[in-house]
Amino acid sequence: MKNIFHNPFAFTPLPVTIITSLVYIALIVSLLVVHHTVPEAPDHLAGTNLTEAWLDLQTLSNGFHPFNSRRNDYIRDWLLKRIDAIVTDSGVSSALYHSSSGSLEHVHKSSENAPVVIFSDNVSNVSFHFDQRGNTPVPSVYFEGTNIIIYIRGVDDDPDDWFLTDKKPKGKGGVLVNAHYDSVSIGFGATDDGVGVISVLQLIRYFSSKGQQPKKGIVALLNNGEEDYLNGALAFGAHPMSKFPHTFLNLEGAGAGGRATLFRSTDTEVTRYYQSSKYPFGAVVSGDAFKKGIIRSETDYSVFTKEYGMRGLDVAFMEPRARYHTDQDDTRHTSKASLYHMLSAALSTMKGLTSDTSTTFEGKDPDRGKVASGNGSTGVWFDLFGSAMAVFRLRTLFALSVTLLVVAPLALIIIGAILYHVDKLYLFSSYKHHHHAEGDDSVPTKGWRGVSRWPIAFILATAAVIGLAFLNSDVNPYILSSSQYSVWSMMISAWVSIAWFCTRTADYFRPTAFQRAYNLIWAFIVGWLILIVTTVFERNPKLAGGYLMVFYFACIFLATTMAFLEQFGLPRKSAYADEIEGTAPAEHPIERSRPGSISSARLMAPSEEEDAVDNNAEAGEDIDDPTETTSLLRGGGPRTFKKSHTSPHPPAAEDDDSPKAKHPRQVYGQEQPWSHALPSSLWLLEFLVLAPFPLIILGQVSLLATTATNQTLADGNSPLFLYISIAILSVLLFAPLGPFLHRYTYHIPLFLVLVFAGTTIYNLTAFPFSANNRLKLYFLQEVDLDSGINTVSLTGIDPKTGPFLKNAIASLPSSAGQTPSCTPSKRRRDLTECSWHGLPPRVVPNTHPDVPAEIGYAHWLTFNATRAADGSPSARFQVSGLETRACKILFSRPISDFSVAGADERSRFRKVSEHGASELRWWTREWGKKVDVTVSWDAGDGGGGEEGAGLDGRVVCLWSDANESGVIPALDEARRFAPTWVAIANAGQGLVEGSKGFLV
Repeated sequence: MKNIFHNPFAFTPLPVTIITSLVYIALIVSLLVVHHTVPEAPDHLAGTNLTEAWLDLQTLSNGFHPFNSRRNDYIRDWLLKRIDAIVTDSGVSSALYHSSSGSLEHVHKSSENAPVVIFSDNVSNVSFHFDQRGNTPVPSVYFEGTNIIIYIRGVDDDPDDWFLTDKKPKGKGGVLVNAHYDSVSIGFGATDDGVGVISVLQLIRYFSSKGQQPKKGIVALLNNGEEDYLNGALAFGAHPMSKFPHTFLNLEGAGAGGRATLFRSTDTEVTRYYQSSKYPFGAVVSGDAFKKGIIRSETDYSVFTKEYGMRGLDVAFMEPRARYHTDQDDTRHTSKASLYHMLSAALSTMKGLTSDTSTTFEGKDPDRGKVASGNGSTGVWFDLFGSAMAVFRLRTLFALSVTLLVVAPLALIIIGAILYHVDKLYLFSSYKHHHHAEGDDSVPTKGWRGVSRWPIAFILATAAVIGLAFLNSDVNPYILSSSQYSVWSMMISAWVSIAWFCTRTADYFRPTAFQRAYNLIWAFIVGWLILIVTTVFERNPKLAGGYLMVFYFACIFLATTMAFLEQFGLPRKSAYADEIEGTAPAEHPIERSRPGSISSARLMAPSEEEDAVDNNAEAGEDIDDPTETTSLLRGGGPRTFKKSHTSPHPPAAEDDDSPKAKHPRQVYGQEQPWSHALPSSLWLLEFLVLAPFPLIILGQVSLLATTATNQTLADGNSPLFLYISIAILSVLLFAPLGPFLHRYTYHIPLFLVLVFAGTTIYNLTAFPFSANNRLKLYFLQEVDLDSGINTVSLTGIDPKTGPFLKNAIASLPSSAGQTPSCTPSKRRRDLTECSWHGLPPRVVPNTHPDVPAEIGYAHWLTFNATRAADGSPSARFQVSGLETRACKILFSRPISDFSVAGADERSRFRKVSEHGASELRWWTREWGKKVDVTVSWDAGDGGGGEEGAGLDGRVVCLWSDANESGVIPALDEARRFAPTWVAIANAGQGLVEGSKGFLV
């Protein structure tokens, strides 16, 4: 066949398959590489010492250090020494204040108005109720803080030591940088929050060095007690320095390595300073997830924003989640690169925040970088390949959304109207009414062909992946914990192969040149409807994650516009009808042909066309003779559209060098004859407009969401929700291939069928956990100190969904011969708690002077509970526990108020929620301290001292120190004998809880 496509970018199978596949592969690989690799740490970061920082991190994470542990005290003393050494090495004077007896005690001062002031806060205490998600009733808390606060005086700060008086700070406010130095009970805390703490130390080194003094002062807060109820950040509010900062940077860890992610931001203006980081990473979608409660956990960010009204950023590690709060949160499983990533981002952000010396924020301020007190504008932000970050205001996105809603359909309507006016609107057209001397008739254009095939293909393919989501979540729901990319591969391969089969089959039997255009039109309609919903949510409740669909729709609009514009290359429908009917004038640029020509035959059914061709051949008309290059399958490739000439004035003979011989009319397969005039390469521009950018922004969010949530199933999250989310994201990521899939060769779809088969079998049958992707089981030992009965429990996913919890318990020697009792967990929502009689704990040694060896448990906890003498509904408790500084009281009915002797009653927080408190918890600085607390409750209808107005419950003390082997044998056993695919974590604030009952 002489007439073949020589254009390597033509809309034919080979170019379409190769180009689109390469673009998708290149972008997906790039996204994966950026997401799972961390930029290498340089040998030197100006003003800091990365080698020193890594050594400090190893020291900090060389043991468990929860608030209720002796090592926590050691870490606090070590941090004070390190801070003093860093400041001394920087060559500036400093002042150290230890807080005691309700005032700041001046311990060491090298000069007046020192550039660096260090506070060892042993005074601040706070009472509050902990209501993270609106639960009723909620615990009340009393906490005695042991925070470390470092003030680096700014150039523009008040030169006086205002913090020694009751005066308010003068000047333009400061910047807070925060990290917490406590860990969970059985986590080393390398990234939660060791890297954050070490980053703060290096920030102190940088900004305390000569020549690096900030314009605005810095408050570096190393708080203690975040892992319990965000206690340290709340206690900060009782310190004078809490009045100084207006903005903040919170450094956290919700994973155990990787890149530090921008989790949340209060506004556009502060985010612009994080934007200056060398390797910014994150998307505003995570902030929306926190806002809507999809992410259940909290960080100190919520305290600084909700309680103190500050504006700032939340930067945290977020993967791998399986190591989070376990003994694998150590330096072995993180890296210097991760430390550098957080430190470099923190340094860039703090440089920007401290350089902003504006005093007020005006919503219409042309300088968008101004950040100080007041309210900022809700922002939209997302990174691009971890190297740059887009930041703009939500109202800009809203304006763009509204503009697209109005302009996009209007533009297509206008273009369609122009096409109709110039008689070139082949879309939505079946016939062209033709008027000529012999009479009127209608010439088929077949412009409607293909209008409904994409919705059918899309629905079938999407239904298949949704069905797979239900199937996997029912048969093997936890495979996502270890094999998320196998799940992704299953979803993607299923959708693409089914969509290809549907569109390719339809194109084979009823080929049309408008399949691409109609696909884009359907995408435009659906995208426009989704954009309406997105725009509503942008307005209220100000969800910024809709930027994904705004940009997605903008790309669809541009590609659809091109599909409309390419119709201007078609002949006028009237001229086409004249040509088909053979009535075109001699001078008409379209050659005349009689109805029996090949041109007419192409409008017939395939069998009719073949008959027409045979008849024409018998009549002696010119047709192409078959050659060795002729396709064996009808409609399998491009064909030459060649006409016979019966005009009284036939055209001059054409030789091989004539323009028409070199550029014959070409129609792909059996598509409409007029399609030869469509641009052959415009599809490539449509693809490049439609696919890459949505793939980049959606791909980044998909990876972020998957790695942040795929291992939260052990926390009780719904597997079905995650599988359906992956299914929907898979569809959105590969829907831009839809307009081009019918041109694909069979090779890639066939390969994807094999991928689908393999991954489906694996996802439905493989064991879901491994040594690197462990199942978290939450440990707790409870001891009845009156009777001596102790039980050990592990809490995990419901045994009905798999035998994982029971198999893990069965592997422990102490459970042999016992049948664990399993009930829904009261501590962790949507999980199951299984308990059995375990090994006795030794958290209070027999050698303790206050514990006679023959008595044991009875002396671990002592209390005295007395009812008010006048019979009113109140009681006084005096409680102390040995080798602990954390206790609680559980009440049979909610209390309405409480007070602790010696506590600061000027607390800025409400102590008890309006629904009351069923628990009262406290943490003290001193070990074994006797806490004197008075509680009151509503007596109900009984009133006064009548029957039923009393109070009963249990007094409980907690032990959380697991650094020494043999202290909690049941925990040692669980860590030693549990399967390698199990990670033991703590179920609550304590590892061991000892209790006694009371009645007043």
